[in-house]
Amino acid sequence: MHEVSMGGTLRDYLSGEELDETTYEEFRQVLAKILVEEHGYPKESLKAKIDLCFNIDGAEMCRMIDLVVSDTAGFPILLVMFCAGDVGSYEREAVCAGKLFQGGPVPYVVITDSMDAFLLDAISGKTLAHGMRSIPGYKDLLNMVADYKREPLPAERRTKIERIFYTYTGFLQGTCCSESCSLPPINKIELKRMPKTENRLKMKKK
Repeated sequence: MHEVSMGGTLRDYLSGEELDETTYEEFRQVLAKILVEEHGYPKESLKAKIDLCFNIDGAEMCRMIDLVVSDTAGFPILLVMFCAGDVGSYEREAVCAGKLFQGGPVPYVVITDSMDAFLLDAISGKTLAHGMRSIPGYKDLLNMVADYKREPLPAERRTKIERIFYTYTGFLQGTCCSESCSLPPINKIELKRMPKTENRLKMKKK
């Protein structure tokens, strides 16, 4: 199932703005509400639908991250990625996302379908906890990253991880799942994570 427009709109929980209603947007809204109302995350610490951009052979590609959590200084400390299907099968891709995200590496990643979740240490690659209760509260998360030292990846290692991430993200070249199904007017590839290996790709030639 691709992320497609449902033809309506809904009000964004974080910003209050109207958004296009899609097959995945309702899940992002649920996740944001869970983080704020059940785990104490300030709304201002959350940003939705942020592109993680990386480079493959000179081509810039972007994979959308559903929610990015920042600390009080504005540094990203947790990525939340919605997964349709077997949540555990997204672990390695999510770890790569944490390592590659701009301003990172981001130390922790949560992958979830809104009913199940895994908390991952993006630095070690280990699974720390399983289940919806594995999502840390905001104060707990701040304590978890209190001694974290953010060190950019060496260029050679980053290139290797980008290729792994590209492989795990997967894509269908030349296809589109947006309501317009039109190619974007920029020289850029957009990857949108879909169940298993079905993803949205938009490619523009120079």
